Amino acid sequence: MTHAPPTKKTNGFWKSVVQQKYLYLMSIPFVIWVFIFSYVPLWGWTMAFQNYKPFKTFGQQKWVGWDNFSRLFQDDRFYLVLRNTLAMSGLGLVFGFVVPILFAVLLNELRGNAFKRTVQTVSYLPHFVSWVVVGGIVYKMLSINGGIVNDMLTWLHITDEPIQFMAKAKWFWGIITAADLWKETGWNAIIYLAAITGIDKELYEAAKVDGAGRIKQMFNITLPGIRTTITVLLIMSIGHLIGIGFEKQFQLSNSLVTDYSEVLDMYALKYGIQIAHFSYGTAISMFTSVVSIILLLVANGTMKKITKESIM
Repeated sequence: MTHAPPTKKTNGFWKSVVQQKYLYLMSIPFVIWVFIFSYVPLWGWTMAFQNYKPFKTFGQQKWVGWDNFSRLFQDDRFYLVLRNTLAMSGLGLVFGFVVPILFAVLLNELRGNAFKRTVQTVSYLPHFVSWVVVGGIVYKMLSINGGIVNDMLTWLHITDEPIQFMAKAKWFWGIITAADLWKETGWNAIIYLAAITGIDKELYEAAKVDGAGRIKQMFNITLPGIRTTITVLLIMSIGHLIGIGFEKQFQLSNSLVTDYSEVLDMYALKYGIQIAHFSYGTAISMFTSVVSIILLLVANGTMKKITKESIM
């Protein structure tokens, strides 16, 4: 019995592996880390189909099928929490995605390098501040007792008395969005600034020769030059629409705004940890993960058809 000789494609693959063996070796620890902390825990999804009881073995658990998901979709609180999640993630996508792009483009137009570096450093430092600290700052700024926002409003005679911002449930989404913008705009702009530096400088010189001003250069060279970066980050942002975490909501929430502050991750935390209904909490988290994957695939496919660019 004869064996088919290896193809050129196969030989080329192994040749590439040999040439880049050190890169593959360096990646092994990270592959192991991802496997242990991202794939092995997926076994825990089986709890969503059980009436899970701690200290019982896997074989002793009672299987309940889709009961936890049926309960989830029949819970009115779930739809309220889903509304809050989509509203805050939607605002974060619109403002938290557009503002860093504009900030990066405008920052790139600054002439003085020293001033530009100073602005960039000051803008991304809040990223390293914990949401615990940010929550305290926001509460202090919006306080009715010495809060700078209320002091400014009364000084400008916009209001006659201080406004209890943190007691206004319908204002919570806007407060969260504004706080997130202050904290993350500078950091999110870094990747766009890096992409802008990769644009050929000769394009700007040619545009100047043709009489294009700085505004036209921004719209005809800078923004098209970072389109790929924008597309990739937009796809990834859409994938996180429903899984936005709970740190900022947890820090800024209070009993007066719960109906507008609770998101899916807080909902899962409440049932999974506080109430110790592990199966129901797992079902909530599983729903979030599956929907996030679907959103990612849909966004990727749509962008691939529209812009011919995608992440896979």
